[in-house]
Amino acid sequence: MAGTIRYNKLLKLMEQKGLSTYKIRKEKIISESTLQNIRNNGRITTDAIASLCCALNCQPGDILEYIPDEPETNQE
Repeated sequence: MAGTIRYNKLLKLMEQKGLSTYKIRKEKIISESTLQNIRNNGRITTDAIASLCCALNCQPGDILEYIPDEPETNQE
C-alpha cells in the first residue's frame, strides 16, 4: 500500500471558517458521498478538492495530509 490521505486539517479549517456540512450540502459544493468519504479518510476526486479549496480560499496542502505506511520489517 502507498500510504493514506487524512482530512483532519480540512475538518479543522471548515470549523475555523464556519463552513458547515449543512452549508456544503445546501450550496452543492461537494456531494454527500464525498463528505462521507472525507469522514472515513476515503478517496475523493481532485474536482472535490478544488471545490473545497475554492470555498475555503486555501491550497490542497491546507486541507489534506499524506501519511506514509509503516515500513515492513522482515522477521527471520
